[in-house]
Amino acid sequence: MTATAAAFAVLDDPARASLLGTHAHLAERRGRVLRYPVDVSPFLSMPAEPGPADWDDVAALAGPGGHVSVPGTVSVLPAGWEEVANIPGVQLTGERVAGAPDAEVVRLGPVDVPEMLDLVERTKPGPFLPRTVELGVYLGIRRGGALVAMAGERLRPPGWTEISAVCTDPAHRGRGLATRLVLAVAAGIRNRGETPFLHTSAANAGAIRLYERLGFRLRRTTDFRTVRVPARGPSSGDLGEPAPALRYGRRHSRPSGR
Repeated sequence: MTATAAAFAVLDDPARASLLGTHAHLAERRGRVLRYPVDVSPFLSMPAEPGPADWDDVAALAGPGGHVSVPGTVSVLPAGWEEVANIPGVQLTGERVAGAPDAEVVRLGPVDVPEMLDLVERTKPGPFLPRTVELGVYLGIRRGGALVAMAGERLRPPGWTEISAVCTDPAHRGRGLATRLVLAVAAGIRNRGETPFLHTSAANAGAIRLYERLGFRLRRTTDFRTVRVPARGPSSGDLGEPAPALRYGRRHSRPSGR
């Protein structure tokens, strides 16, 4: 494997790489299964080919009827487990994105979380929970004292930092605030010697065009997939039918030029 290929390989399961590295202090672990605390992030990481013991560990971590986000390598669900969401997504990398500091942006912290949660509820950029702010640097723009746009850092595999929670209040869209925030977050990432990357819905053509204009490029397609642990019944180790609508695996890789 070349050095370049190795650098990109950590993006195939960025949650695992983060939980074994920069975010190890947040990791909850049972056997070979890793996850973030439920009030930090929904992401969970399993081995590429999980066995019955791994599914038992997921069930123990999540509890009966619990929901978990499973990684892209999982192709078969145990009997009694149910897929409850499957959103096609894309992963883009920013090797050509230098970023740009912005004098107007402000650093957001725990005291700002109520406003951040309110903005997320109104704009739906993806998962943002009461302690998500602990994952990295979050920046915002205020108007009249009110938080109207924000973006920040989420997963941090070695050499990379994910830009996430990019959102703008509907009344303030079309003014370039998201662009400014993405570039400001990217500038901080670059200052640490790391490279920005991000995920978004494959259906969000507008966001993809914006990110590509900023210099991001598509690396791979993926799915954001959530499954439900059985409330009771068959052992989680009793593998069932292949999960529906799977779009995971190596075939997602696109030339870089997930």
